Amino acid sequence: MPTTEETATNPTPRSGTNGTLIKLEDVTKVFLTDEVETHALSGIHLDIRQGEYVSIAGPSGCGKSTLLSILGLLDTPSGGSYTLKGTEVANLSFPERARIRNREIGFIFQSFNLIGDLTVFENVELPLTYRGMAASDRKAHVLEALERVGMGHRAKHLPSQLSGGQQQRVAVARALAGKPAILLADEPTGNLDSRNGEAVMDLLKELHAAGATICMVTHDQRFAQHADRTVHVFDGRVVEDHSMAA
Repeated sequence: MPTTEETATNPTPRSGTNGTLIKLEDVTKVFLTDEVETHALSGIHLDIRQGEYVSIAGPSGCGKSTLLSILGLLDTPSGGSYTLKGTEVANLSFPERARIRNREIGFIFQSFNLIGDLTVFENVELPLTYRGMAASDRKAHVLEALERVGMGHRAKHLPSQLSGGQQQRVAVARALAGKPAILLADEPTGNLDSRNGEAVMDLLKELHAAGATICMVTHDQRFAQHADRTVHVFDGRVVEDHSMAA
């Protein structure tokens, strides 16, 4: 449990108004290398409401992964405002961002990012350990998450004993275990064959139907269509934002 002082200096976001979970206003990101400025994002405005399934689509190098890094508090914008559940988070310190990220955001990466010498159970448990959750609560959260993705029977296996599709399911379970406000998926099918890719997309669709808020980056239009809203990014700008037909 955080102390009163920790709570005061490390605010936990609460729900935003009108169901808005995430709000970006005029967000920019500039990288400076060898005195050359590269504008990765320019004037991004984006709202994500609780319960939405949003895909961010665009060609390689358009800025969509940079945008996802900012949404996930892995990076900070050069300018603009980022509000998560009613709290401005763009300019928080590194420890404050790490704390909120651990509690509010679940990540699903293209490369799975599982630790090879940890079991499936231990991989899913690790973020909860960092959070300081009691062992009995961790166990309950981990087993529930593994069952949701159909991997409960693999809890004692190592990642090397799993197929690519199974490893990605474990990665989804790890993202779910902490009961985050939003799931951020960065090309979650990028390292999978078409059959396993479709299976992971079906899983995300099921999670969304159960109430999960999802924001997914993809360059594959087939998978972008699984979402109920698609945001198209080109040259660091949002060029189109539309809802998919029901």
